[in-house]
Amino acid sequence: MRKEHDFLGELEVADELYYGVQTIRALENFNITGKHLDQDFIKSLAMVKKASALANMKTGRLNVSIGKAIAQAADEVIAGKFADQFPVDPIQGGAGTSVNMNMNEVLANRALEILGHPKGSYDIVSPNNHCNMAQSTNDAFPTAIKVCAILKTKPLLEALQRLVEELEKKAEEYSEILKMGRTHLQDAVPITLGQEMGAYASGIRRGIKRIKSAVEGAHVINMGATAVGTGLNAEPSYIHDVAYELSEVVGEPFYTADNLIDATNNTDIFADISSGIKVTALVLIKMANDFRLMASGPRCGIGELKLPPRQPGSSIMPGKVNPVIAEVLNQVCYQVIGNDLTITLAVENGQFELNVMEPVLAYNLFNNLCYLKNGVNTFVDKLLVDLEVDREQCEYWLNRSVGIVTALLPHLGYETASALAKEAYKSGRAIRDIILEQGLLTEEEINHILSPKEMTRPGIAGANLLKHKGN
Repeated sequence: MRKEHDFLGELEVADELYYGVQTIRALENFNITGKHLDQDFIKSLAMVKKASALANMKTGRLNVSIGKAIAQAADEVIAGKFADQFPVDPIQGGAGTSVNMNMNEVLANRALEILGHPKGSYDIVSPNNHCNMAQSTNDAFPTAIKVCAILKTKPLLEALQRLVEELEKKAEEYSEILKMGRTHLQDAVPITLGQEMGAYASGIRRGIKRIKSAVEGAHVINMGATAVGTGLNAEPSYIHDVAYELSEVVGEPFYTADNLIDATNNTDIFADISSGIKVTALVLIKMANDFRLMASGPRCGIGELKLPPRQPGSSIMPGKVNPVIAEVLNQVCYQVIGNDLTITLAVENGQFELNVMEPVLAYNLFNNLCYLKNGVNTFVDKLLVDLEVDREQCEYWLNRSVGIVTALLPHLGYETASALAKEAYKSGRAIRDIILEQGLLTEEEINHILSPKEMTRPGIAGANLLKHKGN
């Protein structure tokens, strides 16, 4: 055991631990989620600390040998080492101070090892004086959140892009499958299944654009703001250098905020990112529910889609298979929406010069980026790739529908079409059969009007029928 102290007193720390007294205090105070910090966030904070050490060496304030040891220790954390040395709960009081000090202690003790000194020799390498030089939790912590959000957004965008591409494949594959369109859950007019798939892809593309646009704001950081944005204890040259060094370390461009006080006390950028994710989740819910409805039955429902069977659907009903993959995407999106509300509340509840609710904000933002990525990949891999269509069922509902009468309006007029619809509802017969029986159109003319090309493209049907008749 070694003894460490802070201004509250002295505690014993096991020799093998790289963290120290302030981390132990956090462990005693915050037992909230039962979880540890996000590993990508740990690496992101280490990147911030490395950039800070490099910038402080440039200004001449940080001894080069100590700075290099801190940078090397940070590189090791970035590489995934010492992951078990970050045990603090992600939800905590103190605006992230416990997380910041956990990192400072680990880096200080590892730097001491690198320099040949025992852990806890803080007179040589200090968590506060050296690892936290020209910093505060109030600039290092939110900057690390931004770095992590940028890094975590990339795999989410890749997952959404995969979804778009697979939907567009289906749009092409199903371009000639005519089916009944529905509004208000009632029969409307025909549409192709390919057009539906293309519309889903278009909505997801919009979500990708929305998220990309929002995350651009995360490249503006407040490093050098220190406690309240005034830059107390930071060299002016450091404020410029740390943004440059962070850009080099992360491989993304970072820029110092024009107003460091604003950038320290406001966290609206995280609301922007969360909102982009949430709105995309709304589009995904709509799509997943449409898939569930089109696959309903399969014998006593709509049954137009055949979802790949992934597991038995009931503990009591033999042969039942449920749309579990669409269901799980729905539930992921519900969780994302709930987390977005937490983020919203955290953003609005920062008082004066600091938003102290950043820990819960970061926890939910990182979860949303992870959950939605996993949900989308699951939907693509377990449902969309192996999706099948029951073409006969699509044709069956189309032929039984009265909705196709709308396509006949330019040729028969509204009154005649209405009478046809009324007769079809009353007798249960197909519109096509009634038209032929009454001699209103020939079978060739009906087939032309009701072809997929004519039924699903604006203005084509009427003009082409006139051409078809030789007029």
